[in-house]
Amino acid sequence: MGASVYYTQSRSEVLPFVPTDCWRVLEIGCSEGRFMAGLKAERAGIYAVGIEPFPDAAGLAAGIFDRLVQAPVEAALDELEGEEPFDCVVANDVLEHLVDPWNVLQRIRRHLAPNGCVVASLPNIRHWPTLNALFLGGRWDYTESGVLDRTHLRFFTEKSLPELFERAGLRVTTCAGINAGELPWKIALLNRLLAGRFDDARYRQFVCVAHQATPTLPIHSA
Repeated sequence: MGASVYYTQSRSEVLPFVPTDCWRVLEIGCSEGRFMAGLKAERAGIYAVGIEPFPDAAGLAAGIFDRLVQAPVEAALDELEGEEPFDCVVANDVLEHLVDPWNVLQRIRRHLAPNGCVVASLPNIRHWPTLNALFLGGRWDYTESGVLDRTHLRFFTEKSLPELFERAGLRVTTCAGINAGELPWKIALLNRLLAGRFDDARYRQFVCVAHQATPTLPIHSA
């Protein structure tokens, strides 16, 4: 899969994680806008703002969003000062591309409504093919797309993801694996013997839903 495929993905597997009471939505790294097109098709009346740095993708997305800012996310956030707070900020495989995703999440938090949330999909560095290549093959080879995309600057696991959000004053209330694959039978057997120690290795990505930090919100893991 070439890098250009990123811009045409609808990411429909992330749609169910956007709470149904979200009507003002900001999507960073929105590509051609196919995710938001799917969300608007399901929920008429959403007001959506998109951020996309690449001109060709942004040009296509502009027809879907109510407002489109063509700039890197760090610069685009400065242009949103006049916007009302958002109920939800979506980041589909974006944060791992940033030099300082911790700071960006802090800035995003300032644009959230009091009960707002961040819905973010991030690659899982413990995905089995990556583990296999590293520990059995001794390889860490960057690729054009996927978990080891050569433009990825930050890497996370299911266990390290909550800290990413906590440092921004957000609390992960849902962390769910998506795009699962089957473990090889020997690893699946080992996984059963170790009481699910490698369950997380089945997932190419995790979706995190994070709210303003409060001590009363439960965490749901899948």
